[in-house]
Amino acid sequence: MKQYIGCDLHRDYSVFASVDETGRIAGPWRVEHDREGLRAFLRKFPAGTAIAVEATGSWYWMVDELEAAGLQPMLADSYEAKQRIRGPHKTDPLDARGLAILLRNGTLPCVWIPTAKLRDLRALMRTRLALVAQRTTIKNRIVAAVNRYGLRDDQIGDLFAGKGRLRLNVYIASMPKQTREAALEEWAVVDELREHIENLEERIAQNIGRIGYVRLLKTMPGVGETLGATIWLEVGDVERFPSAGHLASYAGLVPTVHASGGKVHLGPTTWVGHLWKRPARL
Repeated sequence: MKQYIGCDLHRDYSVFASVDETGRIAGPWRVEHDREGLRAFLRKFPAGTAIAVEATGSWYWMVDELEAAGLQPMLADSYEAKQRIRGPHKTDPLDARGLAILLRNGTLPCVWIPTAKLRDLRALMRTRLALVAQRTTIKNRIVAAVNRYGLRDDQIGDLFAGKGRLRLNVYIASMPKQTREAALEEWAVVDELREHIENLEERIAQNIGRIGYVRLLKTMPGVGETLGATIWLEVGDVERFPSAGHLASYAGLVPTVHASGGKVHLGPTTWVGHLWKRPARL
């Protein structure tokens, strides 16, 4: 008899529960994250069995294990799934059972699972985005120190490139001793981050930039090496979207709507848009 499995995934262990076609519930089973033990447990299920897993921060490896075991992972939107699992109590067994019931009923809020290759390549782009954000934060701290002591006396835009670096050196030299030492340490970190970012950009160009879809995206006005790779990595197979509107909604570009009494008000774009696509929207 066909089974539907729910998996409540945690860092050190997972709890599984099963529901069959008649609604009969089995489990729960707590499985520690010892790889051999987990693989032995997964082999108990017939090939092709669907297993619902919430899209937590550590789902990559579990999906890899499920696919290697010949099972069908179904990734669930964590927020939506919790809204649909009703009840005053929340425990690991109840969460696993709730996921299994949603899967059986066809109401599991599924999230698209990128291929293993795509998941791996995302690490390059997402790490670059994270390092750029850190570099920007530190640059802002240095500029704030310059402004705090009223040292900026020209209109040079970027103090961290070209002639701006010479001016920045003069500004930092004019700061009080401890502030000067702190700013020099931060400047060294900025330069080190720049080297790491450039190394990542080389790897991105070699491993992602040559892909046909990315080259096609770069023919669009305003889309370059970084943005083209980001769009391709986060969108994946564009054919999974039934319309352009669905793609825009996925990217968080659709405004919120409040309609009542024949009046429609369009608000700001939703915060629900994908975290890693937000830099691509700017």
